[in-house]
Amino acid sequence: MRNEQKLLAAAAEMFLEAGVDAPIREIAARAGVGTGTIYRNFPTRADLVIAVYKVQVEACAEAGPSLLAARESAFEALEEWVDLFVDFLVTKHGLAHAMQSDMSGFEALHAYFLERLVPVCGDLLTAATKADEVVSDIKPLELMRGIGNLCITREGDPTYNPRHLVDLLLRGLQAH
Repeated sequence: MRNEQKLLAAAAEMFLEAGVDAPIREIAARAGVGTGTIYRNFPTRADLVIAVYKVQVEACAEAGPSLLAARESAFEALEEWVDLFVDFLVTKHGLAHAMQSDMSGFEALHAYFLERLVPVCGDLLTAATKADEVVSDIKPLELMRGIGNLCITREGDPTYNPRHLVDLLLRGLQAH
């Protein structure tokens, strides 16, 4: 179990740096294990990608209630959660390509993502709406899709900053 956690942490770091096609031997080296250990725990690259993705989805899902409890403003909690969500999204470049060999796995992963994160976003929006901090006519999935679309970067454009546009989107949600 400890090796699995080390592998998932190392894979997450490598995926952030090099995308989901990061060499398995480099992930193993970073985790301090042999490549055989990776393949015993995760027989395919898709298995490893799915495991990392699920850990990150869970971290994002668990952050929502924690932020809501810890912040004075529900809108501040929403902003911080959206920032974590953006971090999550911008590290997923290449995910669809890695999953092409197992499209059913990708569909299941997407369903898992929606099942875990849409309710969290909904709770944050509901709290901010009840506090009269945001307008009440946006649905959680609409907000998440909007953020997701803003996070799709154009290759070769290092000047593109999705955070700026996501910030503008959030400012547009604020009740005035």
